[in-house]
Amino acid sequence: MHLHILGICGTFMAGIAAIAREAGHRVTGSDANAWPPMSTQLEALGIELQRGYSPEHLQPAPDIVVVGNVVTRGNPAMEYVLDAGLPYVSGPQWLAENVLAGRHVLAVAGTHGKTTTSSLLAYLLEAAGLKPGFLVGGVPLNFGLSARLGEGNCFVIEADEYDTAFFDKRSKFVHYRPRTAVLNNLEYDHADIFPDLAAIERQFHHLVRTVPGSGRLVVNGRDAALERVLAMGCWSEVVRFDDEAGWRAEPRGQGFELFVNGESKGIVDTPLAGAHNRSNTLAAFAAAAHVGAPIDTLIAALPGFQSVRRRLELRGEARGVQVYDDFAHHPTAIAVTLAALREQPGGRILAVLEPRSNTMRLGSHADELAHSLDGADVAFVYARPDLKWDAQSALAAARVPVSTHADFDALVAAITAEARAGDRVLVMSNGDFGGIHGRLLAALAA
Repeated sequence: MHLHILGICGTFMAGIAAIAREAGHRVTGSDANAWPPMSTQLEALGIELQRGYSPEHLQPAPDIVVVGNVVTRGNPAMEYVLDAGLPYVSGPQWLAENVLAGRHVLAVAGTHGKTTTSSLLAYLLEAAGLKPGFLVGGVPLNFGLSARLGEGNCFVIEADEYDTAFFDKRSKFVHYRPRTAVLNNLEYDHADIFPDLAAIERQFHHLVRTVPGSGRLVVNGRDAALERVLAMGCWSEVVRFDDEAGWRAEPRGQGFELFVNGESKGIVDTPLAGAHNRSNTLAAFAAAAHVGAPIDTLIAALPGFQSVRRRLELRGEARGVQVYDDFAHHPTAIAVTLAALREQPGGRILAVLEPRSNTMRLGSHADELAHSLDGADVAFVYARPDLKWDAQSALAAARVPVSTHADFDALVAAITAEARAGDRVLVMSNGDFGGIHGRLLAALAA
């Protein structure tokens, strides 16, 4: 079968492409934008990628068009699909019908930590010999690709609450029908489609409704929003983490002691920095245990986890200055990422932020942003031309020096002028940020 994917360079749709190719389908795709790691993953798989959304890309007609949620009415390729009467489907629906049906799906949902937790869960199941399939919104370094079909019955999926497609406004995760569902945390996000936190809580409850009675919900025991979700109705076993009566971690040096239902299971050596990653690890452990992975196997495997690209990823060093890349794009994620880097030995932290997500650009988190940067020593913010708020005014309350720059070249110059040997530059954005990592390394070296 020939699938043509519209919006193929999104992390989710690129994963669909990889799985479809592995399943033996012919896969082509088109997108307006393409940047690593997804563009390079597609190229490595030999998937034909076309730029833009031209109707000619759909001639001759594929057997089915898989539509990403970046595609809207008015898109030339989509208008051609509709006019020509070509069969089309959303990515989540195609995955549910062609890959997930009949398998034990482990879905990882939450505002933060989905990619790390789902990547870790897939790695742990692999270590336990379960040979899982997976689709995550990043590239787990242990696997080198964002998705695979897998040989075993288990399938791990990063379960996003964003809407499915222009013709299906339900959250993506309602398609997945998990038997194990991780609810990592829940905060307000996606201001472009959700009016308030209560609306997102309702979508999370739609996910809860799809978990069978024999299934398991792995829930953050410290999250009030998730407790409200469960109060709407719950029909499955609930296992809590970060909870005295459930799965919890007591820090011990660079690792932690694992307790399950009050009983110590041993000291865990972890390669992941930060309290948020201890929570992610507990969630992954509790989910893996639901499919029979022994706890001692999980503990033994954890030190070999290599994390995910764009999660505190060291991109290079020049003149003694290290440049890190991270996907953080929400005030909470920014704060915990800075805290995690601070836990590691090193010099000053220079935070560099691009407020790029729809929620950030709309200004929904503008009031929280200033103090999310307090973990840095100095901060630089790119005041994109499409911001709907005044970055300089919003950041005036920060407790650390913050400079805002509307000009990209001036931003690079200011960071380069400030940085000195021993510093760590932490770049945070959910996009490619104009290739700023390479620009900074080149400017520092020069």
